[in-house]
Amino acid sequence: MTTTTAVTDQPDLADLSDLSDLDESVRADPAAHRVLTGDRPTGPLHLGHYFGSLRNRVRLQRLGVEMFLVIPDYQVITDRDIADRLAEHTENLVLDYLATGIDADRATIFTHSSVPALNQLLLPFLSLVSVAELHRNPTVKDEIAHSSQAAVNGLMLTYPVHQAADILFCKADLVPVGKDQLPHLEVARTVARRFNERYPRPDGTAVFPRPRALLGAAPLLLGTDGGKMSKSRGNSIPIGADEDTTARLLKGAKTDADRRIGYDPAGRPEVSNLLLLTALCQDRTPEEVAEEIGDGGAAALKRTATEAVNEYFRPIRARRAELAADRAHLREVLRAGSGRANAIADATLAEVREVMGSL
Repeated sequence: MTTTTAVTDQPDLADLSDLSDLDESVRADPAAHRVLTGDRPTGPLHLGHYFGSLRNRVRLQRLGVEMFLVIPDYQVITDRDIADRLAEHTENLVLDYLATGIDADRATIFTHSSVPALNQLLLPFLSLVSVAELHRNPTVKDEIAHSSQAAVNGLMLTYPVHQAADILFCKADLVPVGKDQLPHLEVARTVARRFNERYPRPDGTAVFPRPRALLGAAPLLLGTDGGKMSKSRGNSIPIGADEDTTARLLKGAKTDADRRIGYDPAGRPEVSNLLLLTALCQDRTPEEVAEEIGDGGAAALKRTATEAVNEYFRPIRARRAELAADRAHLREVLRAGSGRANAIADATLAEVREVMGSL
């Protein structure tokens, strides 16, 4: 797997996204690993989030890996002028996490704004990254292109370093991400390496681990318009959508005019995307789904995809409806998680100040 690099010195991508060699280590000693991941509270999580990362998070937690889930509310204003409906979106993220299988008794779920020490790490970390490197980040370039702001603000350029602080404050070594987020994780790895080289502990050991990416079965699902599935682009299918809404959205998904359905991601990306989505829901291969549909054309493909998605997500959506009836519980999950995150962030910031010779 290769990706465009966001830094220029020894990018070290060899172990960035290979899950296979990590499975044995995680299964042998899950307590030796810590996961940090999260989602911006800008709207409902969708099927791309689920298959790209959420399902993998649940798998890791069930194996016994310690899980940290940050809701980066401060980062909402990187690409928009106001944080619209922030409290509602934040609670709905917690709702999606719990409905899809995250256990709040074993996971630390918290908001960015509730952990001041985490945000203070941003300043020393920014000193380790050049302006040129911030400008070259391909994910930032893509987000700028789709920003709703008239002018790009400074938070957008520092976004990857803020994410590095999210990951490193709890010394996470595993980060479940989508393929499009790999450049951001590379920044976190670079920040960790440069900090460890510049500010080692007195005994010479490293303060921070170099986190590794874990890609899900479908690192990048396309939206209904054929572009990247995104909360902000109006082309996604929310996890919590009802069955009629799911059917309507999939009926409008972009395909092509060829009646013979075949799996060809390069030549027929939209058709292949629906085949992949169906296969993920049915625990089959896209080729098997395509063979079954045969000459049925786009209509048959969309019917099959709709049935598969609604069947797969029916129990998740039922659980979500139950949880939504108790919003106080969602807020308590955040309160408890923020308390745990603050204790860890305070300890990490104290260590950073010590090795840097700060007060």
